[in-house]
Amino acid sequence: MTRIVADITMSLDGFVTGPNAGPGNGLGDGGEALHRWVFAGDPEDDRILKDGTERSGAVIMGRSLFDVIDAPDGWSDDLGYGAHEVGRPPFFVVTSTPPAEVRLSGLDWTFVTTGLADAIDQAREKAEAASAASGRDVDVVLMGGGALIGSAVSAGLVDVFSLHVSPLILGGGTPLFEGAARRELVQRSVVVTPYATHITYEVP
Repeated sequence: MTRIVADITMSLDGFVTGPNAGPGNGLGDGGEALHRWVFAGDPEDDRILKDGTERSGAVIMGRSLFDVIDAPDGWSDDLGYGAHEVGRPPFFVVTSTPPAEVRLSGLDWTFVTTGLADAIDQAREKAEAASAASGRDVDVVLMGGGALIGSAVSAGLVDVFSLHVSPLILGGGTPLFEGAARRELVQRSVVVTPYATHITYEVP
């Protein structure tokens, strides 16, 4: 079954980037430490990263995150979504205005101007087709930014929430749940490593 999975890393004080995030400073001031768990080489961290990327049948992001990724110092063959773990899933960008050009033209980009719910519907179709072709279940992954994931969880558009809490206090930046609606989640698993606490919730 194809699930809609929100997957993001945040600091202990609830920020998904440090201050002054944007192209050229994607994770904001001091924000690089958020993703230390991705590169530290801990076996449990590596397993969680691999499991998540292998189940990615389609990926959704907001326009601000796309602008960071597509900037000259953004993704490359060695740095990107599951760069050494999986193939290249199709990417869906929620935006009011598609960009005039795309640097990462080798990836499968779809720019959805009709809202997050439509992006999820389109991504689900791609993921379900990938599931049928491969004979194994894959998911739609919402990778960010924080505003997109926060609004998706609040709106009940998410089935599973995969949160990676970094042992870091940023003191400012991009909050994950600014203005979020109240929701009760069902905690399904917790994995603790030296670099993060990985928590999986179901969203009723």
